[in-house]
Amino acid sequence: LSCQNTTAVADSCCFNYPGGSMLQTQFWDTAPATGPSDSWTIHGLWPDHCDGTYDANCDTSRAYTGINTILQSFGATTLLSYMSTYWKDYQGDDNTFWEHEWGKHGTCINTLKPSCYSGYQSKQELVDYFQRTVDLFKALPSYQWLAAAGITPSSTATYTSAQIQSALQSRHGRPVHLGCKSGVLNEIWYYYNVQGSVQSGSFVAANPDGSSSTCPATGVKYLPKSGSGTSTTTTTAGPTGTVTPGTGFSGTGFLNVIRSGATNGCVISAGTWYTTGTCATFTATASGSGFTLSSSKGKCAIVSGALSCASTVTTATVFTASGGNLVNGGGTTFYASAVASGSTQQPIY
Repeated sequence: LSCQNTTAVADSCCFNYPGGSMLQTQFWDTAPATGPSDSWTIHGLWPDHCDGTYDANCDTSRAYTGINTILQSFGATTLLSYMSTYWKDYQGDDNTFWEHEWGKHGTCINTLKPSCYSGYQSKQELVDYFQRTVDLFKALPSYQWLAAAGITPSSTATYTSAQIQSALQSRHGRPVHLGCKSGVLNEIWYYYNVQGSVQSGSFVAANPDGSSSTCPATGVKYLPKSGSGTSTTTTTAGPTGTVTPGTGFSGTGFLNVIRSGATNGCVISAGTWYTTGTCATFTATASGSGFTLSSSKGKCAIVSGALSCASTVTTATVFTASGGNLVNGGGTTFYASAVASGSTQQPIY
């Protein structure tokens, strides 16, 4: 496990040294806002020397440009699409931001050196760097973890660093670094040690090897991305819901899946269920004695027995609510033909 050695280790393709501590870093940008309003965005994947110090720009010969074109040449279109949504530059130049992160940090990861590959194909290490960074980010849904603890973006509410730290540490398993600017939360760093190489090894949650926070102890602001001054309402089905029993859903929120009495994933924008990653934001709009739902994909309706949200849906289903649970046809029980696992989606009937 990296950072556990007590003596120097020769540069190796299966052990991260130097730079054995890996930080998956995330942004919360509000001015201007970047990325979805219900998700943090990726900053990068950084190696450091297990003590807070780090190397930078380690191999200028591999400071590749045109990251989007390189990813496309490897057929990594799904990866590129995800990065275009969740790995954002606040000035709107995502490709230059990706070039910076790769050149400054990626080239300093020793297990990603071309000599570590068998049958090396030019620039394949770059694809591995971005894929691993995205995979880690998907497993660290900061927005949902904070929201589940009642910590939601607001222009008026404030939180303590201890509240924020507790919400994230309980999920990650170790403390994280909280970054604030003028008392406003805008960055989270998750630390790992690695068993094996970055591209194929196991990432093990670790304690920060530097400062755990640049935020004040109290009065921490967590501003909404919209800039509208309206705090996000997390509308859930189940015991963590904020909906008053007997009332309909209104505004925006998530649809959490409650299975065997516990939250087990959520509904994503197409109307399907999965158990890891970013939950979709749904908008509830009053309609008659109930409300309709819509996502970024379009209106939501029960189509051939299954929940579907799509641009092809012309007439949205009118739902009601009971005790914070979604109701359709008088019942709060929905089902799937199989239990969702990870990012594998299941239709909801």
